[in-house]
Amino acid sequence: MEPPSGAALTVIMVGLTVATGVLDAVSFLALGQVFTATQTGNLLFLGFGIAGQGGLPVAATAVSIAAFLLGAALGARLESTLAAGQRPWFPAALVAEAALLFGAAVAAWEGGPGPVLGRRHVVVALMAVAMGMRNVTSMRAAAPDLTTTVETRAMAALASASLLGHDKKLGYGSHAGARRLASVTAMFAGGLLGAGLLGLGTRPTLVILLVAVFVAATAFMMYGLTHGRRSNGR
Repeated sequence: MEPPSGAALTVIMVGLTVATGVLDAVSFLALGQVFTATQTGNLLFLGFGIAGQGGLPVAATAVSIAAFLLGAALGARLESTLAAGQRPWFPAALVAEAALLFGAAVAAWEGGPGPVLGRRHVVVALMAVAMGMRNVTSMRAAAPDLTTTVETRAMAALASASLLGHDKKLGYGSHAGARRLASVTAMFAGGLLGAGLLGLGTRPTLVILLVAVFVAATAFMMYGLTHGRRSNGR
């Protein structure tokens, strides 16, 4: 019941990383300087906001952090329960993530260019719960260098194992560099895509909905791969 390994998993995780970049572009640019996936940034923003510096929001950031932790706990419970029952936990987790994002898209829907303040916190919370679940999914899948939500480690590893860094312990001379580069590029591309769509006047709700559809499609593709492996194994 484990997800496929090798190239198939790498492609899926790279796609999910792009989706993360799009969502964080929406949350930061349209929901008021708050991340829903990159919680390291939120921890710093919360500290800055409490100190009264930078005009950063405290409430929305606190909501995102709390919702993210809730999502991680719920994701761990869901996925470990399904795994214990020999059921395909990876696609089920992606379906749950897509459902949360659909809910966020509905909550964000209104006549103006962005959701109003009260509704904004609901959108942030739903997206952050989804990203908390995604982090658990990524950790359980254990695809090397592909966390789908943070790139600091991948960037450091990419530089360390380059011709300049030349660190064999960190992958110099291996194929890890291509995977790390794909991960970093995917996050950049996702942020660029999300910002570009918003810059063209696309409503935040439609951008979130686009990501939800992509995650749902990925889930069904994963279910097909898992079901196919089960059938071949019988």
